Amino acid sequence: MFSRCNKLVSSQSTAQKSVWSCLRSLIKNDYATEATFESKPFKLHRLDSGPSTKSTITSDEAIEMYKQTQMIRRIETAAGNLYKEKIIRGFCHLYSGQEAVAVGMKSVMRPQDSAISAYRVHGWTYLMGVSALGVLAELTGRKSGCCRGKGGSMHMYATNFYGGNGIVGAQVPLGAGVAFANKYTENGGVCFALYGDGASNQGQVFEVYNMAKLWNLPVIFVCENNGYGMGTSTERSSASPNFYTRGDYIPGIWVDGMDILAVREATRFGIEYCTSGKGPLVMEAATYRYSGHSMSDPGTSYRTREEIQEVRQTRDPITSFKEKIINAGLVSADLLKKIDVEVKAEVDAAVKIAKSEAEIGLDELANDIYSNDLEKEIRSTTPFLFYKHNNSSGKTPINL
Repeated sequence: MFSRCNKLVSSQSTAQKSVWSCLRSLIKNDYATEATFESKPFKLHRLDSGPSTKSTITSDEAIEMYKQTQMIRRIETAAGNLYKEKIIRGFCHLYSGQEAVAVGMKSVMRPQDSAISAYRVHGWTYLMGVSALGVLAELTGRKSGCCRGKGGSMHMYATNFYGGNGIVGAQVPLGAGVAFANKYTENGGVCFALYGDGASNQGQVFEVYNMAKLWNLPVIFVCENNGYGMGTSTERSSASPNFYTRGDYIPGIWVDGMDILAVREATRFGIEYCTSGKGPLVMEAATYRYSGHSMSDPGTSYRTREEIQEVRQTRDPITSFKEKIINAGLVSADLLKKIDVEVKAEVDAAVKIAKSEAEIGLDELANDIYSNDLEKEIRSTTPFLFYKHNNSSGKTPINL
């Protein structure tokens, strides 16, 4: 080891970095068990103090978060390709570029915490416990999908995940309802109600701010501000683009949504705030989507390709996190390459099944409507035609 260090020192251009690398290998037995990172300052509204700008993670946590971000990116890339092949039909909204928000939040969520979001939820569905196959098969309408292929892109669910919702902004009041249930049952849970900057001007959002504060519900309203509501920039759509202040009487936090660890600390702070009985919190995560609003939107008529490329090169959440954890000695580049290969293999295998598997039969069309199977027949489009109803999946309904 010392002879290798001496050889590296002979190169003046790389001497300092190489010596440090060698010393770190000797002292720390190659890799650190944990490291602390500094994030951008948070912007605060009606708060005397905010989240810590220092975040400490272990090597195992770094590996897990890296794998999750890569899995979401791969799933979304596969979904985009399947849509172009016309195997996925209808609406399809990709999360590529926004992975840090979901992964950072999920890293500190507890078993009793829950989430509800809009229609850009493939990544969230995976994080909340559904496999890559369960997501992709749902997108292609096959029976291995998390909803047996009947929900599709915008309607996926998992334990403590109340899904994608197709109506713009409608998930926000529902999230307050979940938080009300948390408070009523005293389970200590916090609900994260996610919505975009495009939905932030919905009247129902402001209505539910009022209700949540009146009842001091344990809910964090998370505005994922990716800069564009469909094809309209925040500057053109919102008179007040500081979404973390929109709650007025509800405190708020702005966080860099491209930094996994900053989101992690903001979420940790939010959970502590809500569980202390202080009521709701608004969190704005400044992020960016690489794709268009949906697959039908090329995403380049209202922004330039150069803008997208600049974000990819300078602010990409996966690349920046990868560089951080390698430079801190938490992981090796070889290990991350191995993870990349494993993730690709898992997603590729899921794609094959999602393309070839059979769809459910028409006999399941009206199944799984009721958790308690009291109604044996479900009325169809006329009073004279009925469908048989039962629980086809054989599983216990979730979130009851």
